[in-house]
Amino acid sequence: MRRNLLTCAAALAAAFTISACAPVGDPGPTRGDTTDMTSAPLSPAARVAARSDEEVRFTAYLTGYSYWDNTPPGSAAIAHPVLRKSAGGTGTWEDPVTIAVGHRLEQGRQSMDFPKGTRFYLSGLRKYAIVEDVCGDGPRPQDGPCHTGRDGRPWLDIYVDGSKSPRAASEECMRRLTRFHEIIQNPAPDYPTVAGALTETGCRVF
Repeated sequence: MRRNLLTCAAALAAAFTISACAPVGDPGPTRGDTTDMTSAPLSPAARVAARSDEEVRFTAYLTGYSYWDNTPPGSAAIAHPVLRKSAGGTGTWEDPVTIAVGHRLEQGRQSMDFPKGTRFYLSGLRKYAIVEDVCGDGPRPQDGPCHTGRDGRPWLDIYVDGSKSPRAASEECMRRLTRFHEIIQNPAPDYPTVAGALTETGCRVF
């Protein structure tokens, strides 16, 4: 499961942002929180998600999280399994990479900015991804950067794996891919792909 992003503000000022702006080792999101919340406005991601069931192209701020800084650390645990019980994927249409999205808690209910199972194509990585996890922590995850976005754009957080590599390799991968990317929601299945876990295949950015 994706970890806490409440310390994002300081990291945003850095030249490189690692893994959704939270320092390695932060505690992860609370899954079962039942705190009643005041209604919050739709996030940038939620506005995109509501637009269409057909292909939708938009720009998103992309970060990464790894096997080493997941919650708990050294695991591939996810909050909303769809195709698999733990984070993974090679990035093909048949095996998209796990991606985490923002969420909010209101009246004891969790609302994800993009529904679980939503597919994306990330042209800059040549990877398909599928929503199987959330990022953000505490009783008001809607106040965190994954939900509020960056510069009015949605914020997505992709699993870079790294379980078969030194931790430093996954951290370098996260630095490399952190930027704005062109995203296709509900993509056709025939876009070009580079198959393999991001860290383990060199984390190529096109």
